Amino acid sequence: MRGIFTLPILLTSALMVVGNVQGSEKIRSRENWPDFRGPHHNGWSAAETVPLIWSENDNIIWKMLVHDRGWSTPVVWDDQIWLTTATPDGRELFALCVDYRTGIVLHDIKIFDAAEPERINSLNSYATPSPVIEAGRVYVHYGTYGTACLDTETGKILWQRRDLHCDHLQGPASSPFLHKNLLILHLEGQDVQYLIALNKENGNTVWKTSRPAELYRCIPLYRKAYTTPIIIEVDGSPQLISNGAQACFAYDPDTGEELWRVVYGTDSTISRPVAVPGLVYINTGYDADSPELWAVRPDGRGDVTGTHVVWKVKENIPNESSPVIHDHLIYLVNDRGTATCLDAASGEVVWQKNLEGKYGASPVYAAGRIYFFNKKGTATVVRAGREFERLAVNELESGFMASPVIVGDSFILRTRQHLYRIEE
Repeated sequence: MRGIFTLPILLTSALMVVGNVQGSEKIRSRENWPDFRGPHHNGWSAAETVPLIWSENDNIIWKMLVHDRGWSTPVVWDDQIWLTTATPDGRELFALCVDYRTGIVLHDIKIFDAAEPERINSLNSYATPSPVIEAGRVYVHYGTYGTACLDTETGKILWQRRDLHCDHLQGPASSPFLHKNLLILHLEGQDVQYLIALNKENGNTVWKTSRPAELYRCIPLYRKAYTTPIIIEVDGSPQLISNGAQACFAYDPDTGEELWRVVYGTDSTISRPVAVPGLVYINTGYDADSPELWAVRPDGRGDVTGTHVVWKVKENIPNESSPVIHDHLIYLVNDRGTATCLDAASGEVVWQKNLEGKYGASPVYAAGRIYFFNKKGTATVVRAGREFERLAVNELESGFMASPVIVGDSFILRTRQHLYRIEE
């Protein structure tokens, strides 16, 4: 253990007890948040009574200091919250487990030592990939530095892989995700580019698919990507949608076989795809002015760039954050704080507003609202719908790099320094 990191907000003893009792009741019925973008992999929550207003003095059940540095989004299963962190120099990589009800650290485990960490981008950390969790097991990933499976009760490392390498150039960021018995990882660096599926029980390789060499003959700088794939269903069959440098690919998630691709020719894709039945929405990667958002029909085969792209939006698309969809509308915020609502069928702009600050965390939907979190600690809440209506602006003392988490009636928010449970 690295000392005491819990700093509960003791407004009054009675208030703290009530908060814990309420939390215990909710554990039996609330929806887990097992993945970087939640139970539906898209930032959408069915919660109906999440808080609208908070501050350092209001609606905080507990607050704890997270040691060292990491931008990974926490994941939650029952009464456990798991997140990763790392020393600023990247030489020590940790996993933390925090009690949902009290904010007490249950496990603080050093997973790996890294003798010679690569340099990273100033916006990144050595613990940016988010964990993924299921009953009894949590999977943590630090890119080229290693992947491990832990027992959630004991914190024991059940298996690990330290042979899955790539030169990220700017540090790791892609998060792992689960599909059936597979843990799937995206490793796309300036030297090698591939997806790999591991048997989640023992970490053994099930399949590995490299990106097509003919698309990666550009200079090494333009071969990297940092996105996390998703799984969708098309005509009763699963497809793995994997955005990357140069192109977006669809694979059979059970075998790694390529099904289709669209080619756009840019790199450093970060934003995770989202989808509705019949359409997948993909970000084309980093661009000095703005990347593009493409809507693609996923029922093709081969190169479908010229046949299955339904629409493109070329302005005010984020480099970093991912969109969220609700009721046929797509909500997103670009790095400079321009929030946009698009019609999901046509790509037409419904409304557009400038919000304060710079943004990297992905917005979420809950309770008829869209929540946007900026890098200075401001959270802007707007009503979901075709008319822009700002409902609240909330402040915490340090900024958001990790994306927000919703469990029961609570937000679990990770700022640059602290982890909060916020609930009205």
